[in-house]
Amino acid sequence: MDKPDITSVREIVARLERRGEGASMVSVGDMVSEFGRRSHGPFLFLPALIGVSPLSGIPMVPAFLAIIIALFSLQILLGRDHLWLPDFIAKRHVNGARVQHAMDRLTPTAQRMDRWFGGRLAHLTGPIGIRVAALVCLVLSFTVPFFEMVPFAGIIPMMAIAVFGLAITVRDGALMIGGLVLTTGAVVFLGPMVLG
Repeated sequence: MDKPDITSVREIVARLERRGEGASMVSVGDMVSEFGRRSHGPFLFLPALIGVSPLSGIPMVPAFLAIIIALFSLQILLGRDHLWLPDFIAKRHVNGARVQHAMDRLTPTAQRMDRWFGGRLAHLTGPIGIRVAALVCLVLSFTVPFFEMVPFAGIIPMMAIAVFGLAITVRDGALMIGGLVLTTGAVVFLGPMVLG
């Protein structure tokens, strides 16, 4: 039986916390399976959120996350209701206790985000809006390696992707607009620096 859609950040955190509880290791595939088939927002939000965390400073992590985001974005754009990852990504794993601890620490922040966001201009997060966001996120994922050439600039596309993922999750069209503004700003201000 398929899991119900995720419509809050707290639910993302709670599901991952439960997955880590008592597990020695948790694979990327295990975490993906917690999101259900139609909850597209978390598939964009979570990897992008990691991309703006201190973990993004580890070599190759931004590129690895960009690959995951590109794969998910393309599948969302094509209308797939069951998102897939290749085995070499899905079988990567982390310590279950660390996942549980990290999610426990994120719970207060997730609760605040759910209070602040959601329900505004919800029509912008319908099927067409989701595909537009997926297209923008796909393009942004390709820019990550180039933005990485400018110190700290790599987090900008990841921030925009995280905003889109959050907007889709909590059905907030105002955040969707915010993601487009952030994307435009990144292209206008960082594009010349990267290309120059």
